[in-house]
Amino acid sequence: MAGTILLTGGAGYIGSHTYVALKEAGYDVLILDNFGNAKHSVVGRLEQITGAPVTAVEGDVRDRSLLNQIFTEHQIDAVVHFAALKSVGESVEMPLRYLENNLGGLMVLLAAMEQAGCRRLVFSSSATVYGIPDETPTPETAPRRAMNPYGKSKIMSEEVLEELAAADPAWAFGVLRYFNPAGAHHSGLLGEDPRDVPSNLMPFVAKVALGELPLVKVFGSDYDTPDGTGVRDYIHVDDLARGHVLSLSALLAGKGGHLVNLGTGRGYSVLEIIAAYSAACGSDVPHQIVDRRPGDVPIYCARTERAEALLGFRTEKSLDEMCRSSWAWVTSQAAEPA
Repeated sequence: MAGTILLTGGAGYIGSHTYVALKEAGYDVLILDNFGNAKHSVVGRLEQITGAPVTAVEGDVRDRSLLNQIFTEHQIDAVVHFAALKSVGESVEMPLRYLENNLGGLMVLLAAMEQAGCRRLVFSSSATVYGIPDETPTPETAPRRAMNPYGKSKIMSEEVLEELAAADPAWAFGVLRYFNPAGAHHSGLLGEDPRDVPSNLMPFVAKVALGELPLVKVFGSDYDTPDGTGVRDYIHVDDLARGHVLSLSALLAGKGGHLVNLGTGRGYSVLEIIAAYSAACGSDVPHQIVDRRPGDVPIYCARTERAEALLGFRTEKSLDEMCRSSWAWVTSQAAEPA
């Protein structure tokens, strides 16, 4: 067996898909999740997909005594750290909660790891650290200047990891800056399951396609883009999960730390997303053009050369696959009894 991995936030959207990818790569995986933003049924779904029992501990990453117990009872070789709050809008309303949870959780985890002698961690960062970038596609060398407490919590977390790696070369970190995760597992058993009105485009489009929301508001149609609407880099969640496996493998192989974007390197406009989703669900998704939102940029895409050079990472799945898998997921959920 390749080793045992602690997956914090492993029942969430990206965490659950990464669990499957890690198991397929031969790792033993232990999930730690407080289920604050995930359903307990995810554990059973993971067992269905992998055909094996799932070891999941319900608890908070800020609980030092629980972490000490996990590291004592299990030989953990590395950690993949997803556990964090992630709503940009909510972070503006509750900045202290976001900093205490996201930065505080990382600090407690690192202290427990150090005590246990486990010094390999893959960190879930975000393209929000770039704020409004000067150039697009955006390279990893672009300045960090987040525009909200969520993004700032990711910047501060990255800085903590950089300071620790500089102080003690025994540590190695894989810092992964995601662009826009989308899609769902091909089984229809895993997908994005926002508890409130989604803030991301594709799950919002999905709810409109289901008839749960009336229409998609398209904020601006006069940008300097092919169809005038904003362009963003969407990456299939399965590709994103595979990126974590590659990052982890590099750390465990002793290749040192790395910081990379995870995106496709190309963008899709809002109207392209709506058209692709309409094709996936078999009917037109209603939308309305409205005024631009302040702070939105015309194009936001990743430079991807570094991830390919350091990790051998290339995306494999198309926009159509993102939309089809998302539709299969949301319709399977809608068919389930409440």
